[in-house]
Amino acid sequence: MGHTDPDERWLGTVVHLAFFVLLGSSFVRFLSRDRGATHTGWVVALYAAFCLFYVLGRFLAPAPRPGSAPTSRHLAWLGSVSAVWVALLVLAPSATWCAMPLLFAGLHALPPRIAVPLAAVLTALVVVSEVRVADGALNPNMVVAPPAVAAVATAVMVHLQRQGARQRVLIDDLVRTRRDLAAFERQAGVLAERQRLSTEIHDTLAQGLSSQRMLLHAAERVWESDPDTAREHLREAAEISSRSLAEARRFVHDLAPADLAAHSLPEALTALAARESRPGLAVEFRLDGDPGPLPERVEAALLRIAQGALANVREHAAATRGVLTLTCLDDLVSLDVADNGRGFAPGPGPESGGPARLRGVAPTPEQDRTRGHGLPAMRIRARQAGGTLSVESVPGEGTVVTVAVPLTSFVPDPLEESVA
Repeated sequence: MGHTDPDERWLGTVVHLAFFVLLGSSFVRFLSRDRGATHTGWVVALYAAFCLFYVLGRFLAPAPRPGSAPTSRHLAWLGSVSAVWVALLVLAPSATWCAMPLLFAGLHALPPRIAVPLAAVLTALVVVSEVRVADGALNPNMVVAPPAVAAVATAVMVHLQRQGARQRVLIDDLVRTRRDLAAFERQAGVLAERQRLSTEIHDTLAQGLSSQRMLLHAAERVWESDPDTAREHLREAAEISSRSLAEARRFVHDLAPADLAAHSLPEALTALAARESRPGLAVEFRLDGDPGPLPERVEAALLRIAQGALANVREHAAATRGVLTLTCLDDLVSLDVADNGRGFAPGPGPESGGPARLRGVAPTPEQDRTRGHGLPAMRIRARQAGGTLSVESVPGEGTVVTVAVPLTSFVPDPLEESVA
C-alpha cells in the first residue's frame, strides 16, 4: 500500500492474502463446477487479468496516504479492476466473494461520499449474482448476508477514516504546539543570554569604565593645581583598568569572578571592602557565622551584588561609611550592604535620590542618562541564585540592600527565571 507505518503494512498484507485466497478458491470452484461451459477460456483469461491488474495496482497505483486525496492513477486502477471483476462476475458467479478484499483494497482510500455508494453497487451485484445461480427455494441469507457484511465493512472503514482524520488534526496541533514551544524556548534562551550579558557588563565593565572616567576627569581638573592628587587618580584608574580587564577575560570564558578564583567569599568581600574604602568613605566587612562551602553561583551572585551595591554607595549616596555583613545560617545565607548616605524614596525610576559623587567629582550628562540598571541587575542575580533582594531606604538616613538565599533547595535554572 506504499505506507511505512507498521500497522498499515500489516493491514495491507492481510488484505492481499485474503484477496488471493478468495481468488484461488473461486477459481478452483469454477474449474470444478463450470469448466465445461463454452465461455471457459474467457473466464480463465478474466481471472488472469483480474489477478494481474490487482498485482500491478499494488506497485503502479498505490493507495494514497490517509487523509490525502486519491490520485488519478489509483482511481483508474480501481475502475479497471472493478470492471474486470464485474465482467468476471457475469460469466463466473464463483468470483462473488472477491468483492470483499477488493472493497478493502481500493475503497478505503476513497472519501466516504464516493466509497459508500460504490460499496452499495458492489453489494447489489453480489446479491444479484447469488440469486441468479441459486438452486431451489430462495435462501434469505443470500439477500441479507452480503448487505449486512458490506454494511459492517463500510461502517468500519468510514469510522476508521474519521478517527484517522481526528487523529491527524490532533497530531498537527501537537506538532504546531511543539514547534511554537521550540521557538519560544529559543527566544527565551536569547533573552536570558542577553539579560546575562547585560548584567555581567553592567557589574564589571560598565562600573569600571564609569569609575575610570570620573577619575580621569578629576585628574584633568587638578593636573596643574595638585599634581600629586592627579597622579593618585591616575593610579586608581590604572588599577581599576587592570581589574576590569581580568574580569572581562573571565567573563568571556564564562568563569567565576576573578576575586573568587583563589579566595573564599569572605576573603573576596574583605578585599572588596578594602578596595572601595577611600578618603571620605570607609567600608567595613563583617562575618556572622561560618559560610562553609557554598554553590559557585551563589558566591558569584553575592559578590556581584555587593559590588553593585557599593558602586551605588560610591556614586550616588554621598556616604561616609558603608558596612558589608555576610550572615551564614544552617539553611540561609544573607548579605547586607548598608550606608549612612542621603538615602532615597524606594519606588519606580532611578535607583537613588541624588547625583553621583566620587571624591567631589560630579557625573557627566551621559552618565546621568545611563543610570538605573543597578538594582534591577541585582534583583535578577538574586532570583537566579534562588534568593530575594530587598531595599530599605529613608531620605537622609541611608540605605540597606539585603539579599537572602535559602540553601535548602538547589539553584533554579536562570532560563526559567528569565521566562518567569
